[in-house]
Amino acid sequence: MNEKVHFLTRPELHTPTMVVGWTMDAGRLGRRVTDYLVRKLGGQAFCEIEPADFFPLNGVAIVNDIVFFPESRFYACPEKDLVVFLSTPPSYEWYQFLSLILDVAQDYCHVREIYTVGSMIAMGAHTARRQFFSTMGSPELKMELSRYDLTRETDFETPPGGRPTLNSFFLWVAKRRGIPSANLWIPIPFYLVSADDPEAYRGVLDFLSDRLNLGFDLADLDEQAGLQNERIDHIRAAQPEIDSIIGKLERGLRLSEGEGEKLAKEVGDFLREAGD
Repeated sequence: MNEKVHFLTRPELHTPTMVVGWTMDAGRLGRRVTDYLVRKLGGQAFCEIEPADFFPLNGVAIVNDIVFFPESRFYACPEKDLVVFLSTPPSYEWYQFLSLILDVAQDYCHVREIYTVGSMIAMGAHTARRQFFSTMGSPELKMELSRYDLTRETDFETPPGGRPTLNSFFLWVAKRRGIPSANLWIPIPFYLVSADDPEAYRGVLDFLSDRLNLGFDLADLDEQAGLQNERIDHIRAAQPEIDSIIGKLERGLRLSEGEGEKLAKEVGDFLREAGD
């Protein structure tokens, strides 16, 4: 195995599924999903990718007095034959970094399929049902997953000179390896991006539980989503302007730039303070 990959232990796995999440997406969706899987299934870290060639190491990030370093770690959940990978998105050498993930997945874990978790910023209201969709690496996998209502018949091509998303690039590299893979996407209301969206990651976990026979009872996430909705109801009751702005979103109306900024700041600040 490549010297940039460091094994901590060698867990017993058969032909697992791998779930991949990134730490810096909208609403912290990737971290929330992977943390939930590891916690509920008793996952243990077994492998890491060394950060030196992929992340800027001339400084560190400090959030609320806590120092954060890049992390790229694999977790094994042998009871459910599942591998979870959580990483800071690489800054450099995407292809080499993704190839290292797939080296571990293919050469050591012998994975049968891979799901990446992602999010995008949406202009909808939090009271609307989250739209859950996917892009697949092959027509065969698309057909196999058709019963989950993940597809939206999306057509898109990266503009000339543009850069694909990390998850789309991952799908392409996995396809070159012959590994069935899919990207799972959920739009996050823009004013929840800096806080949390329990309803969004509940949707991903509900799919994974069904697909992988994990047997999750997601009542705890239902409770979290209900609590967050109550908190937003509270700020709507206390601030008529915020209620009016969210009401416009619920009616499908466009917000002004000022309205969007105010909603994101007021709701984001309130939810973070309530969470603390």
